[in-house]
Amino acid sequence: MLLTIPDLLDSNSLEGVKTLLNGADFADGQLSAGRDAQRVKWNEEMQADTKLTVRLNQLVLGALYKHPVFQAAVMPLRLSSALFARYSKGMVYGQHIDNAVMGPRDGQYRTDVSVTVFLSESEAYGGGELLIETGYGEQAVKLPAGQAVLYPSGSLHRVAEVTMGERLVAVTWAQSMIRDPQRRATLYDLYLVKETLLRISPDAEATARANRAYINLYRQWAEL
Repeated sequence: MLLTIPDLLDSNSLEGVKTLLNGADFADGQLSAGRDAQRVKWNEEMQADTKLTVRLNQLVLGALYKHPVFQAAVMPLRLSSALFARYSKGMVYGQHIDNAVMGPRDGQYRTDVSVTVFLSESEAYGGGELLIETGYGEQAVKLPAGQAVLYPSGSLHRVAEVTMGERLVAVTWAQSMIRDPQRRATLYDLYLVKETLLRISPDAEATARANRAYINLYRQWAEL
């Protein structure tokens, strides 16, 4: 399931993130890449800075974790610290798949859902589309600043070459309580149905049945 969140960061939060990143140190993104990714990865990533990372995560991950669409679609068990990446003219990230397990040995997590938060206005750079392989072919995603896209971490994806300007994004990964992506999609569809019924006909029998089905499927499939 590929899903966008159009209202993740408001203008104040977005400006705060950009201001913090203006003073950050960036280095070659290949330093964090595995052997396969090193062949296709040309970008820059923010270097570790504990205080700065905490402040950025409060703004970006705080907004993401509180967003109802993220909660309903991802059902997160764990969420990684955000990685902030910068692409200038000529930079690209070729076709790859995210590692199945990430994090330090004492804090590893399974990557079920990948998230890209766009921080640069889409008109501020040329190219730089996030291209994701789906069952309907390759989907190009280039969103306005402050918006995010969610997609299964097992998807092949790439970032097209930036032809002008600067592409700035935050990337994070979630381990879901629902490991299987088809089950996550089914639960999200059922969530939308039961939320609509609760809004328009809260006392109807069909509403109670939809709500009960959602809760019990969640209970049956959840892994903690």
